Amino acid sequence: MQHLHQKMSENGALPRRGKVLTVDTMNVNVKKVDYAVRGPIVQRAVQIEKELKEGVKKPFEEVIKANIGDAHAMGQQPITFFRQVMALCTYPLLLDDNKFPEDAKNRARRILQSCGGNSIGAYTTSQGIDCVRHDVANYIQRRDVGILSDPDNIYLTTGASDGIVTILKLLTAGEGRTRTGVMISIPQYPLYSASIAELGAVQVNYYLNEEKCWSLDISELQRSLQAAREHCNPSVLCIINPGNPTGQVQSRQCIEDVIQFAAKENLFLMADEVYQDNVYAEGCEFHSFKKVLFEMGPEYSSKVELASFHSTSKCYMGECGFRGGYMEVINMDPEVKAQLTKLVSVRLCPPAPGQALMDLVVNSPQPGEPSHQTFMKERTDILSALAEKAKLTEQILNTVPGISCNPVQGAMYSFPRITLPERAINEAKAKGQAPDMFYCMKLLEETGICLVPGSGFGQREGTYHFRMTILPPTDKLMILLNKLKEFHQKFTQQYS
Repeated sequence: MQHLHQKMSENGALPRRGKVLTVDTMNVNVKKVDYAVRGPIVQRAVQIEKELKEGVKKPFEEVIKANIGDAHAMGQQPITFFRQVMALCTYPLLLDDNKFPEDAKNRARRILQSCGGNSIGAYTTSQGIDCVRHDVANYIQRRDVGILSDPDNIYLTTGASDGIVTILKLLTAGEGRTRTGVMISIPQYPLYSASIAELGAVQVNYYLNEEKCWSLDISELQRSLQAAREHCNPSVLCIINPGNPTGQVQSRQCIEDVIQFAAKENLFLMADEVYQDNVYAEGCEFHSFKKVLFEMGPEYSSKVELASFHSTSKCYMGECGFRGGYMEVINMDPEVKAQLTKLVSVRLCPPAPGQALMDLVVNSPQPGEPSHQTFMKERTDILSALAEKAKLTEQILNTVPGISCNPVQGAMYSFPRITLPERAINEAKAKGQAPDMFYCMKLLEETGICLVPGSGFGQREGTYHFRMTILPPTDKLMILLNKLKEFHQKFTQQYS
């Protein structure tokens, strides 16, 4: 006690010390994390929305957010069947209500019977509700035309993001030159660069070929791998197909080449396939990595380690807020798999409503069931509207001098290239801003349109882009594209 009294100052207060947690003492890896999709542009957009509500006069009436693939926020209506079953699961007394179709009630009963105490509010097993994992495995088998899927290889996740980060966690090891290198496409979805930074792994860039509609060249993978081996241990290759932010759909041949490359170079493959239903361009088709792997025969299918990911957030569902997803792991070492199961158990379980929703995606109404017709109509309408908007976006952007846009073959985004005048580039650099960030910020302030600069996704040195979603309703998308066209012409004149 005596000692403590001495340490106290005259007036009985503890001596003044700085905070324990400061920017200097915090985890350095967290400071390296950057997530452009919700970066400074979006924060400013939120501020502008507040200003508009407070009556501040702007040259526009509303902010149009085309920065993130959030379908319902953009006005897309939820699938009726999904919401009926979710309502029944959340409030089971509705099971006695005759307004709900029988197939919705049957799905809800089956899900609830798999939950502790028949409640979706109970924890589930860490790997996910058993019957949901079985349904996911059956869905994969149907999708991949008979290639078997084992429910024990399925892990339900909090959106696909959670699964991707978990696998990267398992893979990250070593120090210095033995530190894990993670090969990611440039442009990429910033979840990858952010997770790599947070985990202290090494980001290894390979560039997609913009001139060939953002295709992937094996020679570029080879170049990237060889360069990386000088300073780290590249051991994982990440692929996003259909592509985000670039909207390309990989051909079967390309996937085969990638698998051969991974086998030859002994790389773990991660296939992010959350846009698998979003394929619009003629002649394009979604091929899952798993299906191609098994069709290549046992030389590959018994050897190549693969984790593939899917989610409730994209495709026609757009149910981002439920945070539902799954991953399937193939050829994972059994001892590592035990470690994976341990790792996910620390987080207890993914949200049960997200698991239930994932179940409905993989076990949707079948022909002969009362909800089938409505479900198919809603699904088709959403995907057809997206296909139409993909075409519209490409066509209108390509009429603007100084903007060139590749076909949006799939996913939900266009990633056009913009030519910026030298003066604008210099002014941006003087402000310490990336030139396309400068462009997007000006666009937001003058038109209310919120896009993400290409620099947030990565791009070849000296090129500039932005990513915009094709999700706004067609009439709003037209307004957005025409405003963008006007702005670009004005911007170019102003800085020429």
